[in-house]
This record gives sequence, structure tokens and C-alpha cells, in this order.
Amino acid sequence: MRKNNRLTALFWGIQLFLIFFLISCGVSKSIHHIPEISTYALETPEVNKINDSTFSFNRNYLTKNKQQIWELYIKGNSLQLGYNNGALTQNLMQKQEEIFFSKVEGFVPSKFKQKLLRGFLKWYNRKMYLNVREDYQAELYGMAQYSSDKYNFIAPKYLRSLYLHGAHDIGHAMQDLAMVGCTSLAVWNENTEDGDLLIGRNFDFYVGDDFAKNKLVEFVEPETGIPYMSVSWPGMIGVVSGMNKEGITVTINAGKSKIPLTAKTPISLVTREILQYAKNIDEAIAIAKKRKVFVSESILVGSAQDKNAVIIEVSPKNFGVYKVENTSRVFCTNHFQSEAYKDDKRNQKHIIESHSQYRYEKLQELLQENKKLNPEKMAAILRDKSGLKGEKIGYGNEKAINQLLAHHAVIFSPEKRLVWVSSNPYQLGEFVCYDLNEIFSGKQAEESLQAKTALNIARDPFADSEEYHHYEISKMLGTEINNAIDHKDIVLTNDFIPYYQSMNPDFWLVYYQAGRYYFGINEFEKAKTEFEKALTKEITTVPDRQNVEKYLKKTLKKLR
Repeated sequence: MRKNNRLTALFWGIQLFLIFFLISCGVSKSIHHIPEISTYALETPEVNKINDSTFSFNRNYLTKNKQQIWELYIKGNSLQLGYNNGALTQNLMQKQEEIFFSKVEGFVPSKFKQKLLRGFLKWYNRKMYLNVREDYQAELYGMAQYSSDKYNFIAPKYLRSLYLHGAHDIGHAMQDLAMVGCTSLAVWNENTEDGDLLIGRNFDFYVGDDFAKNKLVEFVEPETGIPYMSVSWPGMIGVVSGMNKEGITVTINAGKSKIPLTAKTPISLVTREILQYAKNIDEAIAIAKKRKVFVSESILVGSAQDKNAVIIEVSPKNFGVYKVENTSRVFCTNHFQSEAYKDDKRNQKHIIESHSQYRYEKLQELLQENKKLNPEKMAAILRDKSGLKGEKIGYGNEKAINQLLAHHAVIFSPEKRLVWVSSNPYQLGEFVCYDLNEIFSGKQAEESLQAKTALNIARDPFADSEEYHHYEISKMLGTEINNAIDHKDIVLTNDFIPYYQSMNPDFWLVYYQAGRYYFGINEFEKAKTEFEKALTKEITTVPDRQNVEKYLKKTLKKLR
């Protein structure tokens, strides 16, 4: 259960619908495009299966650690990287693809509606391949050779791989329907225990629990450029959270976007390029500035060389850089802060109506309470579930820093080249520490990955608490009440709603959904009571509050 499961379903329905047809319809000029691969030397991988969770090929390998995070180490030229990635992660990648496309079956409309969009989407996607680096296309081509044949009826493997890298961008562009927001921050000098730069982020990109099960930490040593690590999922060569051997870090946060009308460079490939080729902030800015994107995004860049952090703010028609002065901290939620966007009406509206500003103020509050941050204190901030002034706002409320939906959380110490990656559930599991100096030192990578386990950050006790168990129950019950709202023939028992609400009593949504159910079965007095209760809670956004007020008004009319 998220903010509103019907909106979430609609959001993913539209997103998957667009991606599905963007792939399945083909693109007039690019449908036959194959990247140039003849210039690359290639050794076809022969994977050695050591056990069910460890696979290797030369000095490339895949293994699962005891925290259930998959760790991938690959090296080579662009095409070889793709082949090595695909060969080692084939089962995981195909499973991830199946999870993603299985959602299409529930959301894609009729064949007739498919045909209506076919022409539009041919036009929509016609330029994406022109905006993706040829070496990344070669890498995607190599990896795609290990994709499932099951979906060849949709599109050739290479095209599926290319266009699925735009899923993140399309998801952010559809935020009017599901406003999920990431949180990141950077602190240094007087704000950290040792004065070094320290960066933390929650990546709140939710495609369901199954999608988040197989977290993948990639360590990539390309033939050209800088070795780097990133955290994402099988089948992904782009970067949403990562750090390179030079101590450059990138994390991305969605901005307010119009629905894009043509696909250009996926943001995760822009950040991949920054990690692979930038050694400092100026070089990162130069790379971001030359790429054409099709959504609005904030890229928080940290730099060991500069001992500083900035936010690069990109959109299809604007570009800005937010640099702080006279302070040693940067906060990034989901609104723009640079001068370039000070008069942007969409951005200003987003600040007023969304939960972005609330989380920004919560970060300010947490930094006042937590002086001299270290990795453990940073993890506590990323795991914080309360509202302003410690108010209980319900578990899963998107006004919290920890919305209990994160795909992953990451902590970077760029000057030390250390990174901590969260394990399931969400960011509550143990944070695993990796040392890039060790991993990219030329030693056996399997050995170097174990070098810093003493620095791991302990699992959050909340993950084993009764409250967390109740939250998980409330998610399941939320699905049931949504089904009852959508299907009038489903009748809930008398004790269902009180029990559902007791599992997450501070969350506004449990009362709003109860009101919707009662309204649908014409029990207007009960509906009125529930809507009024919802309005006493911390409601996520202005549109959400307005929606509750709208239903209360409709209910009062029914009672007259």
C-alpha cells in the first residue's frame, strides 16, 4: 500500500503501458539500428558455476553476500563489459525482466487501444538512440544477448534493453500520479566527525517488493575511463547511486517534469558517464551540460578532490548548478534550488504542493539534533520515520525521510573511498561497507570485498519490531480494502476496518480509504467520521488533502 493504491496502480499502468508500447511498436528509423561492434575485441564468456550463488569468468565474477546482496565485478572494453555482465547475471536479469513485464499484463489496455498509441509512440522514441553514446550502446548490445527469448515478440533484445533504461525517467515524469520522492544530503568540515565529506541517500524508486529483492552492487573496471561502483538491479548499466575510484559520487533525485514528448538521453546514462570520466566537480558539470535529457532531475555530485558537493539541476530546457556558500552541507529532496530555476512556475508549485519542502525541513531539523555526523549517524537519518518535531505521521508517509519503500540507501565517504549499501528490507537491513581502494587495487576482488566488514552498520532494530510487522500487515490489508473500493461486490467484515487502522493508526491513508469504502456502500455517517479523522492527520500533499476534503463535501451533501 502506498499513498493511494489506486493512483499507484494507475501510475504504473500508464508507465508500463508507455514503455511496453514504446518497445513493442518499434521506432521507424531506430527499429533496425544495431550499434557498431566490429571494432571491439571479444572473448565469449564461459561461466564457471562455483555454487548456486557464485559464478566466475576469468577475473569477472558474481556472488551473493550473507546480507543477500548480489555483488558483480566486471572488466573489459564496452562490448566485453556487456557480455560479461549478461553472462554472469543472466538468470537474475531474466527474472527482473519477467517481474517488470508481468505488471504489463495487468495494466495494458485492449488491442484496440494499443493501436491508437502505436503511431504516437513510434514518433516518441525515434531519437533516443541518437542521444546514447555508441560505447554504451555496444555494452547494452552485449548484455542484451543474454535476455530472455520470452519477450522477443515485443521487440529485439537490444531494443528492449535500450528502452528499458528510460523506465526511470518516464516514472519520474509521471509524478503527478504517484509522487514518490528521494532524499539525499552531503555534509563536510564542521558537520562531520572527522571533517571529511560524507554523503547519504535514499533511493525511493518503487516497482514492488519483488523488484527490490535482487539488489545488485556493481564494480566496473572499463577499458577506458575510471573504475566505479554503482547500486541498482540486474540488467541496468546506468547509474542511480554510485562512486568512482577518484572519489566522485552521484545520486539522482527526480524534479518536477512535464510528460516528455520525445525520448533523449536517460538520466542514468548521464550519471554513468560522469562516474566513468569525471575526476572533479567541474568535469562532472561539463558532462551533464552537454547531454540532452528528457526529464527534470537533480544530480547531487560529491567530490573528494574538491572536498565539496553541488547539485546539478537538469531539464529539457534549462540547466543550473546549486552551490552553497558559507556552509558545509547540501540537502537535496525533489525541488530545484539554483538561480536558473528560481522563477520556474512548475518548480514553485511543486514546492508548495508536494512533500519535498517538508522533507527538506526535516533534514534541517535532524542536522540540528545530530552534530558531527559519522556513517552510523547518517544511517540513522536515512532511517528516520518521524515527521517534523518528532511527530508520528504514520509508517509509509512520504513526508518522512524513510518512507519504507526505498529500493536502497547508500552512504559515501569519498575521501576514504568507502561506501555503505543497505540490505533488505528497504534501508533497515545491515549496511555493507566496501572499500574501492581495495576492490580496484588489482588484488583478487573476492578477497578485497571482505576487507571492511568490520565497518558494517548494524541492522535497524525496527526491522524486527512488532510495529514493523504491523506495518507489513497494513500494506497487505490496504490491497484488500482497495479491491473492495473498486469492486462493489466485495464486502468487508465488521472488524476489518478497525483492525486495518490499528496496524498503522497515525497514517492518514487508513482513514481516507475507510471513508472511501463506506462512501461506496452508502454508509455516509461512517464515511463522514473517517474523512474527518483523515483530516486530523499529516496528509502527504496538498492535492491529497484536497481530495479528502472533496470526498467529505460529497458525503455531507448525501447526508442532507
